[in-house]
Amino acid sequence: MVSTAGKFGPYSQAAPFPAFTGAGPQTGADLVRSRIALLVRLSALRPGDRLPDTGRLAEQLGVGEMTVRRALEGMCQDGLLDRRRGRTGGTFVSAEWYAVVPACHDPVAAGAVDAFLLLLECGLVAHASGEVAAEQLKGLRDLAAGTREVGADPDRLLELESRFHLDLAETLGGPAVREVTADLLGRLSLLRPLPDADAILRRNRCRERLLTHLAAGRTDRAIGAVKELHAPTSGPAEEAGPDVTG
Repeated sequence: MVSTAGKFGPYSQAAPFPAFTGAGPQTGADLVRSRIALLVRLSALRPGDRLPDTGRLAEQLGVGEMTVRRALEGMCQDGLLDRRRGRTGGTFVSAEWYAVVPACHDPVAAGAVDAFLLLLECGLVAHASGEVAAEQLKGLRDLAAGTREVGADPDRLLELESRFHLDLAETLGGPAVREVTADLLGRLSLLRPLPDADAILRRNRCRERLLTHLAAGRTDRAIGAVKELHAPTSGPAEEAGPDVTG
């Protein structure tokens, strides 16, 4: 699997669609905001953690330091980050992150971003169906298996779910598509409410079916699993039984 923490850029060189990522034009400040949100979702940053300095963030993301400063200032104004002065100061993920994020929720924008992610993943699956070697899918299978075994810990479940989407993009589309997916996931983590553990586990069954159909070259069923994965409500699919194993 690909390590995600601290490897997000340079966006301007890596991403094939930098001007549109599902909900309108993307600015450099939007990018900084979405990537910090994704790092929190991946548990690479936690409430109370200190962010890297602006120079390091700018280098990682491929944007200017002034852009980073503007983005951090906006997130401080929104209550997502805290700025502290003094020798031990800096910019920190707000201890109230999860209490503040609901103010960012926007169902319309979330729907647009998720629709773009759905379109992207359907295209990747259609292109790769039947062409992916079993060993290429091993990391994704391990993530799905780990999700089954982690129990009802919502933070860990969300982290594994996000890593699955990132690694799927990397496996089927390469690093550039992974960068686009990282941006979309970061935006979604701010725009829509957290799913409960049961919803994540139901979606994980969709992911397992997706991998089975993808490896077997069952393109229509693989795309159907992707669509089910993005459906507003997910229940067990009718085909769940025999197709999970073959």
